[in-house]
Amino acid sequence: MSKKRRLDAWIICAYNMRMNDQTAIRRKSTNVTLDPQLVADAKALGVNVSRACEAGLATELKAARKKQWVEENWEAIQSSNAYVEKHGLPLAKYRMF
Repeated sequence: MSKKRRLDAWIICAYNMRMNDQTAIRRKSTNVTLDPQLVADAKALGVNVSRACEAGLATELKAARKKQWVEENWEAIQSSNAYVEKHGLPLAKYRMF
């Protein structure tokens, strides 16, 4: 292995270790109540319960933020739709399809 390739591999390894350390620093311990059978199944399959909960929470937060955004911008969306219904798309004459 050339000297440059070893250096590149070392840099990537160091970067990954640093990112893993930062990820650990940013985590917060918390207690959750889960179905015992789900926890047992997760352990049996080698699923990281903390990461699975985190992924599920991230999905729920994304959906909640989307719903909130739509609710906050509903009037503007309706106004834009009404404009398009009345006048058509603003740049429709330039469409190639």
